[in-house]
Amino acid sequence: MKPSALMQNKPLRWPASLLFAAAAAVFFHLAYLFDFCHWCIVLFLYCLFRLAGLATARRALWIGMAVGLAAYSPHLAFFWTLFDSGAIALWCILSFWLALFLVAGRACLVRFGPVVWAVAAPFLWTGLEFFRSELYHLRFAWLNAGYVFSSSSALPFLAGLGVYGIGFLLMAWAAFAGVAAQLSRPARLAVAMALAAISILPFWLPAGAGLGGKAIHVAGVQLEDSSPMQTRTALDVLLKKFPGTELFVLSENAFDGPVPPEICAWCKEHGRWLAAGGKDPISPVEYYNTAFVVGQDGAVAFRQAKCVPVQLMKDGLPARQQCVWDSPWGKLGFGICYDASYTVVTDELIRQGAQALIFPTMDYEDWGKAEHEMHSRIAPMRAAEYEVPVFRVCSSGISQAVDGRGRVIATAPYPGPGAMLAAQLQLPARGRMPPDRWLAPLAAAAAAGLMLFLIVDAARRIRRPR
Repeated sequence: MKPSALMQNKPLRWPASLLFAAAAAVFFHLAYLFDFCHWCIVLFLYCLFRLAGLATARRALWIGMAVGLAAYSPHLAFFWTLFDSGAIALWCILSFWLALFLVAGRACLVRFGPVVWAVAAPFLWTGLEFFRSELYHLRFAWLNAGYVFSSSSALPFLAGLGVYGIGFLLMAWAAFAGVAAQLSRPARLAVAMALAAISILPFWLPAGAGLGGKAIHVAGVQLEDSSPMQTRTALDVLLKKFPGTELFVLSENAFDGPVPPEICAWCKEHGRWLAAGGKDPISPVEYYNTAFVVGQDGAVAFRQAKCVPVQLMKDGLPARQQCVWDSPWGKLGFGICYDASYTVVTDELIRQGAQALIFPTMDYEDWGKAEHEMHSRIAPMRAAEYEVPVFRVCSSGISQAVDGRGRVIATAPYPGPGAMLAAQLQLPARGRMPPDRWLAPLAAAAAAGLMLFLIVDAARRIRRPR
């Protein structure tokens, strides 16, 4: 079969290729850096859709890598602080997924033509985004298209689709814009109406069960590398400032081991509950990075280990199981730091009936402001997706209390050592699961099937006599 797309559309020349590549990087930065430019992410996706028209697969690979490095690495400059020169390899790995989108997209365009490519683009984009975010060892989810809207007033509406559903919808609109000129007028109208119907889908999706649960007064303080006595002093100040607090929360790794006796004694003395991060040792060298809950009697009432330890770091062993805490106020789910970035982790807490999520987090001050701001996009998205409140306490900011619509109702700044925050969390009767939780795995399977077909088809063509 002849390459129908290239017969109908000339391949992108170098000037157009470089223009679309540069524009893609610029639009990505605008979308992530400025609140009034969130929708520039659609233009970023449009540029990627058009770059599938590159003349060769090799050109698609290298331009895709260049766009990825230009778009992603400035936001991930803190990788150099964490991994030194190894950051270059990590930047390249993340950029590879964008390059793979262009290479596979070009092959689809050449093989099937522009209309089929427009249909396939949202599935290919969402499938690759889901895979690189959730399903392999070096998974990294922070720079997904959907997280652009974590600070947007549109978040309560868009999050009804889920973070991957947002990316699917936006790529669908970008693909439609890229192919609309080649459609007949009735076809353009039909597609536009179909996309408009999908865009208002959140209005018709079932919401959570509403505010049918109890309210809980929660407070936290940002501490980094503090001794147990310094922590106890900070808790005294926090209690004095917010005397109505029922549950106190400290960050991940607040203690270099289990909760110290003096802190357990503080809980018993004041009759308060405390959730704090520490290490649960299982051998002289191995441990679980754990969130401990200490009761009013000073005894540990619940513990949950971290499900996804940070790759390439000494961060403990992965949790063997997940459970929610059946607290006096309702069911609370714990995700430790990086856990919050993965829907495969937080989904399980919602399935078990979690009515609120607590995220103890360790973000070191010397990682920089950009890392803290990027990580702070996760909590609002999770809260809006599930329609449950989230309380996130970091070692050095940015700590957040978020309501069930994704609105930040209290925060503590970066770097903010000793900064405090408190909020009343209204628990719903239950949360909800957004539809992208089945769409994203479906898109990943469709993307894998498409790429497998294109590889086999290309191999068959090579072997076929000319």
